[in-house]
Amino acid sequence: MEVKVVKNILAQNESIAEENQRIFKENGIFAVNLMSSPGSGKTSILERTVGLIKDELKVGVVEGDICTTADADRLKKFEIQIVQINTEPFGGDCHLEAHMLQKALDCLDLSSIELLLIENLGNLVCPAEFKLGEDQRVAILSITEGEDKPLKYPLIFRVADLLLINKIDLEKHLEVDVQQIVENVAKINPELPVIKLSAKSGEGFDQWKEWLVRGVKERTS
Repeated sequence: MEVKVVKNILAQNESIAEENQRIFKENGIFAVNLMSSPGSGKTSILERTVGLIKDELKVGVVEGDICTTADADRLKKFEIQIVQINTEPFGGDCHLEAHMLQKALDCLDLSSIELLLIENLGNLVCPAEFKLGEDQRVAILSITEGEDKPLKYPLIFRVADLLLINKIDLEKHLEVDVQQIVENVAKINPELPVIKLSAKSGEGFDQWKEWLVRGVKERTS
């Protein structure tokens, strides 16, 4: 019976995710789901990304957290559309689900968005299990988390369409082998493209920006 309940939950989520995807296609929106553990730098990456791209693309952001609007508040300076989802009313879930995103879409002017960036909750497990209807899933891994995370938490690296390895500016200060991280990722998903970047210095963001712009162009072409 327990397995059946879990299957029903996932099936319902899948159905709503398909509806979200239909909405994105109808509105010409390229939706990207950002997934990582807490402290990997998702919001810092968003800040630099939005600053780089907001004059070129119409950007919207959905922020996921259990409590507070702290991350959304950091993005207000860009004067873009932002919706905060707090999961505490849903029981404090450690991930976003498709029905949560669907409610957030009702709060956005979708006709004025080309790129929707969704910051999922900090967790390396649950966000990978629930599709939202996004076009692409991007995993983010900070080098401060060590080389073994891809081997310990393989699912997120299996389902991701791109991996951002963040905080590479700290490599010279840490006993961490970035190449070993890349090799461990390849053991889990040899087809997963990797971009090394630093939200602090901006290194690697040209390549990340190109990836996003290409996705928007492919959606609208």
